[in-house]
Amino acid sequence: MPSTLDTRFDFRRDTPAGKDPDPWSPTLRRYHKVLWNRELPSGQLLALRDDVPKRYLSHDSNLGSFAFSSDSVIPTYLGWKRMGPIVSRAPFWKTQRIQRECYTIGGMMIWPSTTVPGAGTINGMRGLNLKIADRFDLTLECVRRHYSGGESPLSAVLEANDSFFDLFGTFGGFVDFFLLQDLLEPERNATRFMTDFDDFEGVGLPKDIPSYKAYMNSAQTFVRARNRRIATLNLKV
Repeated sequence: MPSTLDTRFDFRRDTPAGKDPDPWSPTLRRYHKVLWNRELPSGQLLALRDDVPKRYLSHDSNLGSFAFSSDSVIPTYLGWKRMGPIVSRAPFWKTQRIQRECYTIGGMMIWPSTTVPGAGTINGMRGLNLKIADRFDLTLECVRRHYSGGESPLSAVLEANDSFFDLFGTFGGFVDFFLLQDLLEPERNATRFMTDFDDFEGVGLPKDIPSYKAYMNSAQTFVRARNRRIATLNLKV
C-alpha cells in the first residue's frame, strides 16, 4: 500500500555505507520521481521515468529529451578541508542536527545530468566554482540572473542548459515548480541570501564563525519551510 512522502526521512538511512545518497538512496529517487512529475507552467506534464538505462530520471516528449540527476543542495561544509578551522569551532551537535535535516527532501533538487562540452553540469559547477561553493542561495541568484539576461559565475553552464530552463518559462515559474519560494524576499524578484552577499566578488564560503552560524540557521529555516510546502502536497510514494 502506498505511503505518504515523509519529509523527515534522512536519505542516508537507506544509502550503502560510504556512498552518496544522491545516486544511491532508492527512497530519494522514488521521492524525486513522484515530486517533480508535475505540471509545468505551460500546462504540460514533466512526466518522469526511472527505467531508462544509465539515467537516474528521464523525460522524453515534444518538450525535449532530458536526463536528470539528484543534487543535495544545502552543504553544511563538515567535510570541506578549507572550512575546517571554522566548522570545528561550531557546536558539533547542532551542525550534525542541521545536516540531518539537510538530507531530507527539502534539501534536494534535480538538475540536467548531461555534460555539455566546455560547460560541465550544473551540479558539478555549483561545487567546483568557489564563487558559488555549492551554496543553493547563490545558485538561485545565478538562475535569477539567467532568466533576466544577466551574467553570473554559472552563466556558461546555465546557458548550455537553456532548454531545461525554458520548461518553466520565467524565473517565477522555476521557483514555483521547485517550491523555492522561501529563498526569495517578499517582493519575489530578489534572492534571500543565507549569509552576507558580496555580489560574487569573493569566495562563496562563510568567512568566519558568525557568518557560518548565520548560514546554517538560514539553511535550516529554508529546508524546514520547503519541507512544509512539500508536505501540503500529500503525495503518495
